[in-house]
Amino acid sequence: MKKNYTDEKIGIDYTLVGDVYLPNLLSADTNYPIGIWGQRHKEYLKENHKLRYYNLLTSGKLNSYLHDVNARAKKMYDNLVKQLAEQEGITEQLKADNQMEWVARMNNIRSRVTEVVNTDFIYT
Repeated sequence: MKKNYTDEKIGIDYTLVGDVYLPNLLSADTNYPIGIWGQRHKEYLKENHKLRYYNLLTSGKLNSYLHDVNARAKKMYDNLVKQLAEQEGITEQLKADNQMEWVARMNNIRSRVTEVVNTDFIYT
């Protein structure tokens, strides 16, 4: 028996393990690191959208999909935190003058932005 087999009809590669061919679920070129946003979305898919999760997993596209979700969510998070801090007048001067107020206000902004990103990217 051949060590590797490709099903041309569906485009999945298989590797012989013992007497059984197992699908190669992740290709080496899509092994991107996944951040917190991608991990949260992965858990959401596993629990609430099992069909979509397993379709991405078996097609070898899950890792690149989660990497993309993570990158877009992180960019949105960073941009919104920066914009809200500017709108609410949270500056480096405030940080130097009153650190506790600066921390409290920034934590409030981060919390609100996390909810927005969760709603827009993670739990959809």
